[in-house]
Amino acid sequence: MSAVSASLGRMGALLLRHFYIYRGSWIRMVELAYWPIMQILLWGLITKFFIQHSSWLVQASGALIAGVLLWDTLFRGQLGVSVSFLEELWSRNLGQMFCSPVRPWEVMTGLMVVSLLRTVAGMLPAAFVAILLYEYSVFDMGLALVAFFANLMVFSWAVAVAVCALLLRYGLGAETIAWVSVFAIAPLSAVYYPVSVLPESVQWIAWSLPTAYVFEGMRAVMIDGAFRFDLFWRAVLLNIAYLAGTLALFLYTFRIARRRGLLLQSSE
Repeated sequence: MSAVSASLGRMGALLLRHFYIYRGSWIRMVELAYWPIMQILLWGLITKFFIQHSSWLVQASGALIAGVLLWDTLFRGQLGVSVSFLEELWSRNLGQMFCSPVRPWEVMTGLMVVSLLRTVAGMLPAAFVAILLYEYSVFDMGLALVAFFANLMVFSWAVAVAVCALLLRYGLGAETIAWVSVFAIAPLSAVYYPVSVLPESVQWIAWSLPTAYVFEGMRAVMIDGAFRFDLFWRAVLLNIAYLAGTLALFLYTFRIARRRGLLLQSSE
């Protein structure tokens, strides 16, 4: 066999390997079209809002920067838990870890602390860059910022715990969920536009998410100068329900994984 034929054979085998991976994982197939669709949805809605409320553009700069920073808090908080859990799968350490006396809820709590530290370390430099480059400080929101940050962190943990449950059940074939899960709710979270911009048929879904209340509350503080306690407490109650539900799901999935021996299997 010539060197060219051998090279073509290896490249063909590599292509075949990826073909089998995608064929066996519908999540990877969905990801191929995911990002273009999300971009169209997000920026299309933003454009629609600007056309309808052009006077809002006077304050849009600060509101958009605050939205980006707070949304990144949610994204990084979720990744702080899910990626840390993925690292245990990548290193095939999950089985060894749970052979020790450590309990599942202790693992999740530890990962939430890691997530908090990683998020703060990542967001502080971004906030200072916004001050230097755009002369906007997210810290001007005062204690309201703490309320928004706390609610988004708790919801990010709820999403991440659900992701970890799916990773336990389906292994590394579901790892892309760690990156796409938060963005799946981005169009309904009203990050850059009010919930009223959304089609009426889906507004009820937006109001079932804590993120919608957080970002509506953020705009109320920045534009009207008023902290909406009603929005804050609704977000808190939803976060409690979501976090409790996903923790119950994780513990249920953990029992199934332990019974079926999935803790020792982290392949796709």
